[in-house]
Amino acid sequence: MNQLTRITFNPEVMGGKPCIRGLRMTVGTIVGLMVSGKTPEEILKAYPYLELADIYEALAYANYLEHYLNLSKLP
Repeated sequence: MNQLTRITFNPEVMGGKPCIRGLRMTVGTIVGLMVSGKTPEEILKAYPYLELADIYEALAYANYLEHYLNLSKLP
């Protein structure tokens, strides 16, 4: 996996959950918005401090976690 440079972990920000660039925007929030049917354009309009690359990296991180968790279930 390529290094994800926009995902940060800080125990003092959002309890250490993976966030975007140290902001109080979690990867889970972005993924949840996408799952609920929001488009990247709608997300960027609602959260103007985000960049399209932030959304793509949040989705890539979530995809990596899903893949990793599925692999860990193998016998």
